[in-house]
Formats: sequence, structure tokens, C-alpha cells
Amino acid sequence: MNALPFPLADEPDAITAERGRKLFAGNTDFLKGVVAMDGLPPADRIEVCFAGRSNVGKSTLINALTGRKGLARASNTPGRTQEINYFTLLDSHYLVDLPGYGYAEAPLHVVQQWQALLKSYLQGRATLRRAFVLIDARHGVKAVDEEIMKLLDIAAVPFQTVLTKSDKVKGKDREASLARTRKALANHPAAYPEIILTSSEKGDGIPTLRAAIASIEA
Repeated sequence: MNALPFPLADEPDAITAERGRKLFAGNTDFLKGVVAMDGLPPADRIEVCFAGRSNVGKSTLINALTGRKGLARASNTPGRTQEINYFTLLDSHYLVDLPGYGYAEAPLHVVQQWQALLKSYLQGRATLRRAFVLIDARHGVKAVDEEIMKLLDIAAVPFQTVLTKSDKVKGKDREASLARTRKALANHPAAYPEIILTSSEKGDGIPTLRAAIASIEA
């Protein structure tokens, strides 16, 4: 048994894995992009959101989860995703792609607008059940990640850390990254007690993340 704080999530059992597969294999579609709170869709189902600094691989991970390469648009330009993007999972879930933060190339007034929208969304969306905070496994938790974690603490939104691009870091470097991540998470009361390690390119951790989302209850 793993006694470490914030252990890696176990692979799901067959039944749970199948539930996750079915959730993402069904009708998964882009619903709308939202630039203001009054544009949010009805709060009528379970909602999970993905947050992460620019170029952490959010869009690529969403595409890997759904098995649809072009569903979420990936970009090499920081700050390209300027909206809260809603995707439907069957008729039971919303998957929400939040604007990337740490957007060095975006104008200041745009950054401030995104920050205000993000804060309002996290604090005001009653059906939001969990945020998944994506961290690049090569770099670990940065100051901008700490900011979003603090905001989630204040909003009392449980968040689970997902390490992306795990195939790019090996052995001791991976363990060092995990150690730094665990140390950072210990300071956040809203942090979910398991970490999910993923590689969109290799498919590692995708069934585990699907199962985690499918297991969240209303």
C-alpha cells in the first residue's frame, strides 16, 4: 500500500474503466464558448473543468480522452484559448476547458478580463463538482499554478492534479517532479488526495482519468 501523501491513482477496475470508456465514447460535442457569466449553459448536470497554464496540454488531453483529435483546438500560442469552452459528455456531464493562465503574450487588459471571468466561474457555478489542474510533469508546480490552486481553495472547489507529458520525463526526474508536486499540494485544503499521471501521446493514464470523471456523483 502506498503510504505517500497524494499517491498516484490506481488503475480502475474493469467495471469502473468501462463506465469511463462509455462516457467518453458516446455523444461528445463542443457546445459553446463563453466570454461572460450570463452566457453559461443551464446548470442541469455534473460539471468538471480543466485548468492549466498555457501549453500544458489541455486541448491535447481533451482530444485524447474523447478519441477525437480535432474536438478541442490546440495551439502553440500562449493565451490562444480566450473563452470558457463547454463540451457535452452524453446528456449527463459538461466538460469545461478553462482559458490557459500564465499567458505571457496576451495584452494586460485581456489577462485581467480572463482572470475576472475565471474567478466568477469558479465561485459561482454550483454544479461544478471537481476541477482538474494540469501540471507539466517536466516542470512541476509553478507560481501561476499556486495562484489557481489558492483560488480553488477559496471557492471550495475540490481539485485533482493531473500531471501531463509524463512520457517526457523518466526515473529520478519523474520522482523529483512528483515530490515537488506533493509538497505543493500539502498547502491546499481543496486538493483531492490522488494524482493522475498522463501522457496524451502514449495514452498513459487516460482510462484512469476517464474513470475518475465518470465516478463523480451529482
